[in-house]
Parts: sequence; structure tokens; C-alpha cells
Amino acid sequence: MDPDLPDLTIADVVVSTAGRDAGSLFYVLEADDIWLTLVNGKDRTIEKPKRKKRKHASKVLRSETRVAEKLRAGDKVLNSELRRDLAYLSREMQSNNLGGF
Repeated sequence: MDPDLPDLTIADVVVSTAGRDAGSLFYVLEADDIWLTLVNGKDRTIEKPKRKKRKHASKVLRSETRVAEKLRAGDKVLNSELRRDLAYLSREMQSNNLGGF
């Protein structure tokens, strides 16, 4: 593994840094040395995940939500749960960055 790349594991939340989905939040479904399998529940569902090179994603946080726990345990996760969780995390990040406005 390249030491310059962040250590990413299942259920981490990442932001895409390249491609037409740049700036979008995703959950990591699978990770290996080069590739990540990403889902967001909207255009990249559990049934049709996005495969992206590790260098084109940046770790935002290690999520400790119920959805993240289900992903780590290998339990079934609904696309609606993914969408809701990522929308909540996105709102939280925006409110923190904008000083609460």
C-alpha cells in the first residue's frame, strides 16, 4: 500500500476528489490496496456500487452511526438508510464549517 494514501476501512465516510462525482460523500463498502467500493444510496446503491481508486477519495471521518455498525458487521443495509445518514453527516459538516449558520 502507498504510504501517501490514507488508511481507509469499511464504513469510513469519504469524499470523492476526482471525476463527475467530486465533492460527493460516500460510505466505503469494501477496500483493498488500490480500489475502494463506494455507496451513497442514491445513484450508487448497494446493488450497484462505485469502484474508485483509493487516491481519488479523501477520508472525512470514521462514522460511528448505526449504518456504519451494520456495514462493519456485514448486516443488510437499505439504500434509504445510507441516503439519510449521509445527508445528516453533510448537514453537520456544513454547519460546523459555516459557524452554525
